[in-house]
Amino acid sequence: DTMTIASEVKQCMASLKGVEASLSSLALRTQDDESKRTLHETMMIVHEVVEDIKKRVGELEREETQYKGF
Repeated sequence: DTMTIASEVKQCMASLKGVEASLSSLALRTQDDESKRTLHETMMIVHEVVEDIKKRVGELEREETQYKGF
């Protein structure tokens, strides 16, 4: 399997988006305010990580394209 680093990182990003969605869903369903707040804060942190990885994927794809000479 010759997956590129960029495609592996994209898979990781997809997993993190799933985690983000789960945290959001739990925050909406939780009755306890403190738990709700904690889940929401954690979701926001995961969202920031996803955004950072998204930028990095763009850089990786550009680098891989240059490396292949396309």
